[in-house]
Formats: sequence, C-alpha cells, structure tokens
Amino acid sequence: MKRTRSKQLMNRARKVIPGGVNSPVRAFGSVGGTAPFLVRGKGARIWDADDNEYVDYVGSWGPLILGHAHPAVLRAVRAAAASGTSFGAPTEREIKLAELVCSALPSVEKVRFVSSGTEAAMSAIRLVRGATGRSRILKFDGGYHGHADSLLVGAGSGVATLGIPGSPGVPPELAALTLQTPFNDVDAVADAFSRWPDQIAGVLVEPVAGNMGCVPPVPGFLEGLRTLCDRHGALLIFDEVMTGFRVAWGGAQVRYGIRPDLTILGKVVGGGLPAAAYGGRADLMGQIAPDGPIYQAGTLSGNPLAMAAGLETLRRLREPGAYVALEARSRTLAEGLAERAQAAGVALSTSAAGGMFGFFFHPGPVRSFADARKADPEQFRVFFHAMLDAGIYLPPSAYEACFVSLAHRPIDVAETLAAAERAFRKLRTARPRAPATGSRPR
Repeated sequence: MKRTRSKQLMNRARKVIPGGVNSPVRAFGSVGGTAPFLVRGKGARIWDADDNEYVDYVGSWGPLILGHAHPAVLRAVRAAAASGTSFGAPTEREIKLAELVCSALPSVEKVRFVSSGTEAAMSAIRLVRGATGRSRILKFDGGYHGHADSLLVGAGSGVATLGIPGSPGVPPELAALTLQTPFNDVDAVADAFSRWPDQIAGVLVEPVAGNMGCVPPVPGFLEGLRTLCDRHGALLIFDEVMTGFRVAWGGAQVRYGIRPDLTILGKVVGGGLPAAAYGGRADLMGQIAPDGPIYQAGTLSGNPLAMAAGLETLRRLREPGAYVALEARSRTLAEGLAERAQAAGVALSTSAAGGMFGFFFHPGPVRSFADARKADPEQFRVFFHAMLDAGIYLPPSAYEACFVSLAHRPIDVAETLAAAERAFRKLRTARPRAPATGSRPR
C-alpha cells in the first residue's frame, strides 16, 4: 500500500506537534514505518489519507463498540449540538446517563462524570486517600491507568512501547507512594499488605488487563483482592475504562461477580466522545465536593454531546444478543489466530474476553506483564506490517488489546484470518523456529 499522503502529513505534523502525534503510541515508534493518517470510518472499516481501506481492530482504542459513525449515535450528537455544545451547567442528559450507569453496575450508587480516563483515575485515587487517611496505592506491574504522576510507575502500554521505565517529571517522593506487584499474583499483594500495614489506601486493578495485551484474571485473583482489601481496611478500585460495558453489560465486575468499592469508567461510556466517570458506594461518593471536602471539578465534565453519544451507545448495547455477538467474534478471531499460527509453526498465545482479544508471539501462558514481555517484538513488528499491508488495522504495539465491534461482520473476520494465515507463513519463512502450539483463549 502507498502512504504518500500520510508521509507528507507526518512530516508536516512533526514541525508543530511533538513526534507528530497527540498520543505517543500513534507514532508507530515500536513497529516502524509511517502511521496512516485517517480521514473517515464507517462500521468496522476506516480509510486513510491515501484512500487505503482497513478492517479496524483499534476502534479509537475501545470506545467504538457500535462501530464507526453509527447512524443512531450521529443523530443523537447532532440533535444535542443543535441546542448548544457546552454549558458548564447541569443538564438532564447527565442524570439519564448516570441513572443508566448506576442501574448497570451493582457497585455504583453514585457517579461523577469527567472528561478522560486519566482524570477519572486521578480523582478516584484522591478519593480513596481522602476517605482512608492513608497515602499508599497498590497497582500492578504493566497496568496503565492514565498519565497522572502517581500512576506512571510500572505502567504498561504506551510507556512500555516506548521502552522507558516511567517518566521524568514525576517526583521520586510521589512515586514512592505507589506500590506495584505482578498481575494475577495475590500472594504478592498479601505480602505488600504485611510490609506496609495500615498504609495502603487502595488497590487499583484492571480486572482484565488491557495495557499489557489482553490478559484475563486467573481464578481466585480478583476474589483474593477483595478479601485482602476487606481484611486490611483498604478500598478496591476497578479500572474499567477498557472493560466497562465491553466485556459484559455492567463490565468485568458483573462478568466475574466481584463488587469493588470504586469503579473507573471511560471509552464506551462516552460513545466515542471525550467522557469518563468514577463511581461507587454512596458514602464514598458523598465525600466528593460539593457534598464533602474532597475536591474535583471540570469545565467540560458532563458535556452534552458526550452524554448524548454515551446514552445512545449504552441503549444499543442493552439490545438482546449484543454481548453474545461480541464474545463470539472476539473468540473466533483469537481461536482462528491460534490455529493458523500453529499450522505455520509459529509460537502464539491468544486470549479473549467479551469484545476484546489479544495475542502474544510467545507459547504462553501469559498471566502477567513479565510473561507479556517475553513475547518476540520482531515477530510482532513483521506480523503487524504484513497485516497492515493486507488492509487489517491492529494496534501498533505488542502491549495493547484489540477490539471488535457490533459492526464487524463475518466477512471482516474471514478477511482478517486469511490475511493472518499469509502473515504467519511469511514469518515462518523469514525466521525459522521450532513448531509450537498456539494456545486457546482463556
């Protein structure tokens, strides 16, 4: 595929935007080559500035669960825009979306809308510290919860893709208050509580890790976190920015039957527009200003366009069979990739949960960020570009989950697996390896 126009746009962008992009992974730093500049999307497909067409498994990194430019969402946004794009004052749509969120998530009695997942995570951390009077937060190696100072310690996804351990500008005194243990290792969490008794305010976890690839929880892990938090007086925070309304109606907490104290939402809840939220028990949320002393505010919080898009998206997800369809598509893709990799003699581990899936060039199992980092980055790079040239748009990082939407059709899945079969054969030819068995989704 030619990307002449995209190359021109990237050269122009680098003169006025750091790296030419407004979020680092978009720069294709770990895979090389030129990032396509996108101009439009429809359903499961996108087109770049050179008019190349792709089947899209990024979906704006998760929000577009109905697909690009869904007619009902566009109608809702246009209707909202016709009445005004922002007020900085209460609107009824905020209430309606809050009521829908609270009805879907059993742990959420009250919710506060913000504009980004980073803002929601930052606010949730402040709340648990204020509510418990403690300073330390425990997160998991490779878990990414936005770019707030406290949360860049041991972050996966973009930070790992760039090969940097954290970020300059984060004071070491603040970083020291963030503890990290391996994902899916409840014994390590128990050890942290024993080493810092009465100091840990909360445990922050992606219930299905999506920023070290797609890594589901092993049986007993989330249950163990709930038990440990209760035992030690800490609060359990589920970061469901990615999993919320994607792995089930009501998110991972419904799928796995665990009730966190606080939940962070984003992506799907805004229907593709900038919106996020944090919510939980009424007594905790009652400590947020103006009801309580813990301050958080935002000019564009509850933006009417985002509320309209979120409402329409969630209403569509309540239709019968939506999550059965999403799960079937993601599992078909994960299983199909594993089968084709095995046939080509390529070591591959795959996973799927709801409307997300992932793969690692590693025989598996992959249960933690340490496991994920054993995957072969060169194989991923070659595979990524082979798929891109075949018209399949995957996340340009080995540490990101892939997303399906209700707009993906059987023909899209078949086209993807056919391209993968050719790409695996190319890998095998380019770099001989001993045959390995591709694992099935967990």
